[in-house]
Amino acid sequence: MADSRSFHLQNIDYITFCFYLALVSIGGVFIYSVDSQQSGQATDMASFLFQTIAGKQVIWIVISLLLFSFVVFVLDHKIWQVFAYPIYGFGLALLVLVLLVGSTLNGSTSWFAFGGFSFQPSELAKVGTCLAVAAYLGHWSVNLRNTQQLIAVMGLFFAPAALVLLQPDAGSGLVFMSFFIVLFREGLSPFLYIIAFVSAATFVLSILFAPIAIIIALAWVVTFVYVLYEERQQSRWLMGALALGVAFIVGYLQGVIWPVLAVALAVVLVMSYRQYTHFRTKLLPVVLIGFLFTSGLSVGSNYFFNDVLKPHQQQRIDVWLRPAEAKKRNKDSVMNLENSMLAIGAGGFIGRGVFSGRMTQGKWVPEQDTDFIFCTIGEEQGFVGTAAVVILYMLLLMRIILIAERQRIAFNRVYAYSVAGVFFVHILVNIGMTIGLLPIIGIPLPFISKGGSSLVGFTLMLAILIKLDMHNGRVKKNLI
Repeated sequence: MADSRSFHLQNIDYITFCFYLALVSIGGVFIYSVDSQQSGQATDMASFLFQTIAGKQVIWIVISLLLFSFVVFVLDHKIWQVFAYPIYGFGLALLVLVLLVGSTLNGSTSWFAFGGFSFQPSELAKVGTCLAVAAYLGHWSVNLRNTQQLIAVMGLFFAPAALVLLQPDAGSGLVFMSFFIVLFREGLSPFLYIIAFVSAATFVLSILFAPIAIIIALAWVVTFVYVLYEERQQSRWLMGALALGVAFIVGYLQGVIWPVLAVALAVVLVMSYRQYTHFRTKLLPVVLIGFLFTSGLSVGSNYFFNDVLKPHQQQRIDVWLRPAEAKKRNKDSVMNLENSMLAIGAGGFIGRGVFSGRMTQGKWVPEQDTDFIFCTIGEEQGFVGTAAVVILYMLLLMRIILIAERQRIAFNRVYAYSVAGVFFVHILVNIGMTIGLLPIIGIPLPFISKGGSSLVGFTLMLAILIKLDMHNGRVKKNLI
């Protein structure tokens, strides 16, 4: 028995555990700061714990620590691989059930409510999906070059994402796309990620500019790429392509787009007819196919934004990409983002101090203990505090990747990358939306935002990872 306890204490990854404790502690402090006025009115410990936001969070922190200890010190590490699919199936069943009998909050039927507490099943579904993807990709016979197997593993995370979107909860649904990070690590072609990036960029640009302007710009790119790879009389063609680019810009600003487009197409056709026989690569057909694809995508994206998305969904994107125009239509639409950025900027270099944030204590920032808690840290601890939090997250992600790469079992490695991907998307989107870099879609900041469901879910993910790492054949002795 003593040997067993010694094994557990010697092989636990204390560095990861310390990062976890630090982030949970930071979350507890700033949730109490946001809730200080209500918490200060509690007359005894019972009223504090069960009637205040900060007190309920303390209960969830204790529950999470107990869960962490139970997973790490009591449960067998093999249970997670053996029961990966049943846990995943249970998570899907809860997502279906919440659509039928769940409670609606802020327009989303995403919660089970009981007593004074609530639980969001999508957090458990993330854990189950991490396990299921690890179980599938961890099998020796799986190869992502096999189309059927690729579709199967994508179905594992598209299924819960679709159920979450039906709630509707776009933020949590987006998190399931983090599993593409795992697929990239396991050998999925980078070409698919290039297509995805180009598609996303085209969608954004098609909202900011008219589709015809995007098509003209793409036509110029095709022309320019052709010229760069043309060896004969390159300097003359290069000057012509640059002049054509200037004509594009002038034509767009002056509103004479169609004549410029006609000239551009004529130039491309002439160049193709006279020079294609000397074109030594097969790049041009590929570029032309890309031009047709992105042109169609641009027109489709513009139609999707204007005619398919609902007004409140359009407003969220406008607040992100065109805040000035969104403010003209509805002054209150950009208030959350403006107050968020003002709160972070008001903190300066070292902040105003805990419990001293004027905007956060004055409740000017909405959801400041959940989605916008980074604003509270920014105002009360300034650049130093926010930088410290970001660095902590970076160190945690780097540590998880190190743990992943030292695993001897494929299941453990894939699971570790799945956890890293989920954490990364949560951190990126939450911080990005508070500073205006990403649209406001509302997902918690891991270990810091208020919420028992998210804290328990993130804790369970990390505890399982540490447990799997403890039984990794002990090949990590020389790895810190």
